[in-house]
Amino acid sequence: MRSDSGCQSPTPPDCVGGIPPTQSGGVWERWNRKWWLAAVCLVAACPAASGVEKHVEKGPVKVTISLVPDEIRVGDTVTFTIAAVAARGVELIMPEFSEALGRFRIIDYVPTEKVDRLGRTVSTQRYTLQVGMSGKRRIPPILVEFVDRRPGRKPAPDDFDAYELLTEPLAFEVQSVAPSSVEADLAGPLGRLDKLAPPPGPTWPWIVGSVAVIAAAAPFAWRLWAAARRRARMRSAYDIAMSRLEALLGPREPGRDSEAFFVELSGIARHYLEDRFELHAPELTTEEFLAVAGTSADLTGEQRHTLQSFLRQADLVKFARVVPSTREADTSVAIVRQFLDETRANAPMLDVAQEPGSV
Repeated sequence: MRSDSGCQSPTPPDCVGGIPPTQSGGVWERWNRKWWLAAVCLVAACPAASGVEKHVEKGPVKVTISLVPDEIRVGDTVTFTIAAVAARGVELIMPEFSEALGRFRIIDYVPTEKVDRLGRTVSTQRYTLQVGMSGKRRIPPILVEFVDRRPGRKPAPDDFDAYELLTEPLAFEVQSVAPSSVEADLAGPLGRLDKLAPPPGPTWPWIVGSVAVIAAAAPFAWRLWAAARRRARMRSAYDIAMSRLEALLGPREPGRDSEAFFVELSGIARHYLEDRFELHAPELTTEEFLAVAGTSADLTGEQRHTLQSFLRQADLVKFARVVPSTREADTSVAIVRQFLDETRANAPMLDVAQEPGSV
């Protein structure tokens, strides 16, 4: 890493006192250069290298790892550098990208390699990392391999392709963004913990049992619900017939069709006879119905005579196009109403939802 004033830290092996070596000049010249460099650093306030730095050396290879800055807080970015210097004729094998750094977020990565004036290979990998957790952190050891190809040097053992050089782990601490006083206030005293309660038993048997009970009771519940709805809909045959009659006798419109009126009125009487006495009156002609009604023990002779007069009057209106007077229409309505009132006792209960034309 190079500072703004031209100083480099850590000092690369090809730099003596921060100034590259030259091929000329004696001891006096080198001595003057050292004093000149010190003066420049003092005047320009050359910053001293800060951070954590470790060196390891093996044979012709020296590796330096460094981490800056030395004071780190959560969310800060830090620069981690791996710098390896190998003698002439030694091949460096640097670690793969992000090797041993997977626990950190890598923001930037800059690898470089050059050969200095002495023929040495200088390889550098610079990572810009972001630290997301506070506390003591650690960069694991970094593995650098090299192959010694210098003349007359003993090669690596037969079972290895290259020599291995392993750095020491690099430990550092990340400070929290909250002041220590705040952390002390938030950290309350820990009391004595109660004993843990035994774990509850499995719940699946209760669930299975509940489902089985619901499945067994569902048909009975459905029958009860259907029966209740049926009872709520039940009305007597008399109530149904009277509701239809009241609907028919609603506000009369001028010029109302007499034929339609008598068709509806006779229909009310026939449906009531079917529901009340189980006589299939709606499907029979007037003569057929009168013949069947004559055999019913539930109807008196006077009632059968009244029905006969009413139904024949209705047939004259429906089929012979006889226009009845208002008095005749009121008389027919009175006959039907009287017949309903006389036979309402013991009228059977009917399901309104299944009764055709129910109101």
